[in-house]
Amino acid sequence: MNQPTAVVTGASSGFGRLTAHALATNGWRVYATMRDPLGRNAAAAEALRAAAIDVVELDVTSDASVDAAARAILTAAGAVDVLVNNAGTGFFGIEEAYTPAAVERQFATNVIGPLRVNRAFLPSMRERRSGLVVYVSSVVGRFVVPFAAIYGASKWALEALAEASSYELAPFGVDVAIVEPGAYATDIFSGIVSADDAERVAAYGEVAKYAEQIAAGIATSAQARDPQEVADAIVRLANAPAGERPLRTVVPGNPGVEAINAATAPIQREALKRMGLEVLLPKARA
Repeated sequence: MNQPTAVVTGASSGFGRLTAHALATNGWRVYATMRDPLGRNAAAAEALRAAAIDVVELDVTSDASVDAAARAILTAAGAVDVLVNNAGTGFFGIEEAYTPAAVERQFATNVIGPLRVNRAFLPSMRERRSGLVVYVSSVVGRFVVPFAAIYGASKWALEALAEASSYELAPFGVDVAIVEPGAYATDIFSGIVSADDAERVAAYGEVAKYAEQIAAGIATSAQARDPQEVADAIVRLANAPAGERPLRTVVPGNPGVEAINAATAPIQREALKRMGLEVLLPKARA
């Protein structure tokens, strides 16, 4: 049997690196993609190669970079069975204090990035009429946290793109799965992007302190969790039978988010049926 192939974006650290290792351990041929594997991410790239994982340079914010990476991977592998859209950045701070340019940077990576990567790999999946696209979202892609507006908005947008594509791709035999992690102690915390308009932050006075409190609480809860749980959840989705994968997986279990998912799913199904689009429902949600 041919070895299945997976592509993981943002694999230099965090969920991406753990997912690349977990898939490789489970018998997958893995292409771990990242920015600057010969420079600032050289050590991470070397560690992945030492584990027999292929490393490919890919910047999700660049058409040329994504297209070149996709050509190289598809030429070498012939086909990609699983695409994991993991690359992302985190912005946390007062919404009004982010300039439009800063918000555009958040969306460029977290929303336009996966769309760009999909455009590079989906044609081959549709042609083969098989494959799985995994989106690493967040629990704040389903509910709202003050001071996480910019990051949360990008994840809400990602959830919409992912779910809509799940209907559009179902007739081609391509599955879509969204993984919604809670807070985990990964490198995203060290790279949090604060609001870039200091004058607006200052204008909020004492209210700005609530942002610090929430950030500290999230960081504390993250320390109690093992990010390997997210990588393992992605591997389970990759290994699950085609057509039977759930649309959303919450890691760790979160009663509130699971309640939102359970409540909205039948409404969404009914809406599509009323529009005469029942044929686009994946088998698992028909």
